[in-house]
Amino acid sequence: MGVTTVTDVRPSSEHSVPGISAAHTDGGVLHTLFRSDQGGHEQVVLCQDRASGLKAVIAIHSTALGPALGGTRFHPYASEEEAVLDALNLSRGMSYKNALAGLDHGGGKAVIIGDPEVIKTEELLLAYGRCVASLGGRYVTACDVGTYVADMDVVARTNRWTTGRSPENGGAGDSSVLTAYGVFQGMRAAAQHQWGDPSLRGRKVGIAGVGKVGRHLVEHLLEDGAEVVITDVRAESVERILATHPQVRAAVDTEALIRTEGLDVYAPCALGGALNDDSVPVLTAKVVCGAANNQLAHPGVEKDLADRGILYAPDYVVNAGGVIQVADELHGFDFDRCKVKAGKIFDTTLSIFANAKADGIPPAAAADRLAELRMAEARSA
Repeated sequence: MGVTTVTDVRPSSEHSVPGISAAHTDGGVLHTLFRSDQGGHEQVVLCQDRASGLKAVIAIHSTALGPALGGTRFHPYASEEEAVLDALNLSRGMSYKNALAGLDHGGGKAVIIGDPEVIKTEELLLAYGRCVASLGGRYVTACDVGTYVADMDVVARTNRWTTGRSPENGGAGDSSVLTAYGVFQGMRAAAQHQWGDPSLRGRKVGIAGVGKVGRHLVEHLLEDGAEVVITDVRAESVERILATHPQVRAAVDTEALIRTEGLDVYAPCALGGALNDDSVPVLTAKVVCGAANNQLAHPGVEKDLADRGILYAPDYVVNAGGVIQVADELHGFDFDRCKVKAGKIFDTTLSIFANAKADGIPPAAAADRLAELRMAEARSA
């Protein structure tokens, strides 16, 4: 590995406001990083390996509850600044997600810059693993967009702080199974709060993104009797679902999906920023509950949803099934034990909706308060 630059920024307070975007970084990435009211990250590591072409960012937001845990995203970012900002946002979200999932882990996230279809090699993944190893256990990695179980098997060859590995290599396998199950439980909680019945039977659910997680969510919804409409930028992903489940309908794109007449639930299951100033005004659904991270394009979107009477299930609450699974892998994986934990997402989500209603605030704000309280209690203990 050619160069590892460690920027250690440990502020007196880790309190943060989720949802940093480019609009909130007037002074650039470092300005955001050092402002504890927006960032408050403990550590950011820039990794480069010239031989393999690796360029990666590892962001550790908080270790108040334990070692930072979060996946590795492999994506062709438009710029290095965009990659760093994504790592900052995603790692912050992991702190909140892990706190509300009841895990003894803080939040971290890594991004590898580049098109995985073009530059992903064994040598690059091994170099990335050495970068993770250099942190000595402060960061535990796993799969995310653009990385898979087979990739984690390679990364694990150069460090022992890798989860999401295959069962053959001592891991728990594909975490998308429990991620989808947790989202389904969150959706049931939203249905209970919105319509007084946790069943999705007869409800029309639109899923944007039917890849690793979305395809499993389709199965849960069909088993529960829901009517499902899907879309995906990859035609083959849509075709695979339609071939297996001919009763599922497809929308030409996300723009068409969110405008579908009679849509009850919208499930963003691709990349972040799905809820923005353009999509919220035309959204026909009364519930938003999906697997994508960082669905709110900026903090004001949650109020826009509330003003339209749309119930938003905070993404980092309902999509925690995967991180519950990979965290369990560190202690000897047991699927049934993890499924029970992921099932509790139903109760956690219901509690957040109740707190939000009682306090007159959006559900995202209520979830943030609960997560911040747990982290604050850990820091003061």
